[in-house]
Amino acid sequence: MRVERHSSYQVILMSISFVLILSGCISKIQDEGKKQNLEFTVINKEKVPEELKEVISENKDSPFHITYTDRGKTYIAEGYGKKSKTGYSVEIKKLYETQETIHFKTDLKGPEKGEKTKKIETYPYIVIQIEDIGKRVIFN
Repeated sequence: MRVERHSSYQVILMSISFVLILSGCISKIQDEGKKQNLEFTVINKEKVPEELKEVISENKDSPFHITYTDRGKTYIAEGYGKKSKTGYSVEIKKLYETQETIHFKTDLKGPEKGEKTKKIETYPYIVIQIEDIGKRVIFN
């Protein structure tokens, strides 16, 4: 049986390389941290740009994530697909930017317990508008 021994110099060099590689990964993760919250406006469904309305209409049966930019504004839309009754709403939980991206998170709120609902198909979604800052949107 043959046993290979590494010199202490090789072990130290490998350890330093490992630490340098790890520190590069850690700094990348820290760089992607939250930079700031973004100001936004919730857009009334009647005021959504026509092109975006068409895309939403084509995709409303299933959950969707859409971004649309026009005239210096970015519109972020998230929908939850077809529901069989009324009473649903979409709540914004997070909207912030990092060095490279915009993060957007919503939750679907169902009808409150005891709330009167109607048995008709609905398509809960939300559209917000922000200033176009040229960053990719990540839906969380």
